Amino acid sequence: METDLQLAQRAAMTGAAVALPHFEALAELPRELKSDGSIVTAADRAVEAAIREVLAEVRPSDAVLGEEQGQTGSAGRRWIIDPIDGTALFVAGDNRWLILIALEEDGEVTTAVAAHPAQGSVWWATKGGGTFEGRIVGGRIVAETRVHVAADGDDTVAGCRLSVVPEEWGRDLVAPLKDHTPALPWPIHPALLIARGDLDLAVQTGGQIWDFASTSLIVREAGGSYSGVNGRLEPGPGASVYARSDALRLAALELVAVVSGGVA
Repeated sequence: METDLQLAQRAAMTGAAVALPHFEALAELPRELKSDGSIVTAADRAVEAAIREVLAEVRPSDAVLGEEQGQTGSAGRRWIIDPIDGTALFVAGDNRWLILIALEEDGEVTTAVAAHPAQGSVWWATKGGGTFEGRIVGGRIVAETRVHVAADGDDTVAGCRLSVVPEEWGRDLVAPLKDHTPALPWPIHPALLIARGDLDLAVQTGGQIWDFASTSLIVREAGGSYSGVNGRLEPGPGASVYARSDALRLAALELVAVVSGGVA
């Protein structure tokens, strides 16, 4: 029987197979603005539909929450999908967009997959099972490597390796951090860079649960730390902080507390 992780990986690869032809033919891709001003495309909807179909086939009683179709079902097991995380990047031809899939069981994320299909890379984690990085070759995941956050550092913001995503949001929020250390460019999602030891700290300046469910578990299982800027430990709406250690995350939260309204 297919495990939850195997199912999530297969669903992500199915979504990637749907997304990539759209990414390669952007001029023909219909797009529109949502009520919140964000972009949505036919690719977002098609990828989510394909992932839902894979999940429903094997786990028909599970609930599913997706960015484009909302929630179906009400079980204690809930799949959380962001079919194209970074649609603005996608439509701009930038290959840093992601497919994010997580499984939440009784309110706790237990399985996570994050794929960069246009870059041919994928990350995954299970509760208590660690974090891994692999390559996508011919629609299959190969070259599995366990990853871990950086072991060295003094847990202070000054001089740490910081990235911000999206860069154009939350300038006031991250300004206190950037006063202590510059924000570095990110070739892949900053949370994944933390998970494999290439960054120390990252702020995601806005989002919903589907933006954070997968990446939060991936960072934690790599030995790192995650919370909302209000200190909430479970993924949810708003801005979030990822760090290679609890101490560094808390130091960052102290700096942004005035801007964000304090740490709960």
